[in-house]
Amino acid sequence: MQTNRAAATYIVLASASPRRLELLRSLGLDVRVAPSGYPEEDPPGVEPAALASLHAREKLRAALAAGWGADAPVLAADTVVDLEGRSLGKPRDAAAAGAMLESLSGRRHLVHTAFALATPGAPAWVEERSTTAVRFYPLEAEEIARYVASGEPMDKAGAYGIQGRAASLVEGIEGDFYTVMGLPLARVVRALRRSGIALPEPN
Repeated sequence: MQTNRAAATYIVLASASPRRLELLRSLGLDVRVAPSGYPEEDPPGVEPAALASLHAREKLRAALAAGWGADAPVLAADTVVDLEGRSLGKPRDAAAAGAMLESLSGRRHLVHTAFALATPGAPAWVEERSTTAVRFYPLEAEEIARYVASGEPMDKAGAYGIQGRAASLVEGIEGDFYTVMGLPLARVVRALRRSGIALPEPN
């Protein structure tokens, strides 16, 4: 059994996602944001779950190549919405966002969030993936238009954020809410613990 775990002084988040930053800070972690600059282009023939893992891994690789990770854990993550085997990433414009939401209307889909974690001195990265099923209510055209006009869908996989206005679109979920939000927190905490990193003690 591993002992003598050190509290993480800080953790590097290789992502520009404000939601992931908020989630990590909710654990009491000091988070340094270092967007990887990795271009999230979807190669053909990669199924959605594997695509999330690929992007998380490559974001981490880019952050480490930029010099992060010598003194603190580096975490990268990616979320992909999976509609019957079709990957829905971030919409390129309002029309694409509306089309994505229309395709999700009244249907069940999967959300895959993968993360990759590197800790100083560890012989290998930790890579994990979590999947949650989400079902939308049937959506009216006006409802979709209002949501798109809010601007919220534009930086989110599948064109929605479950923690925001899109909460009114969701009939139910099967699995981990935080996976849909963009980071499976409990899995991340356990991965840190296995790597010898403990969360800060509450003040």
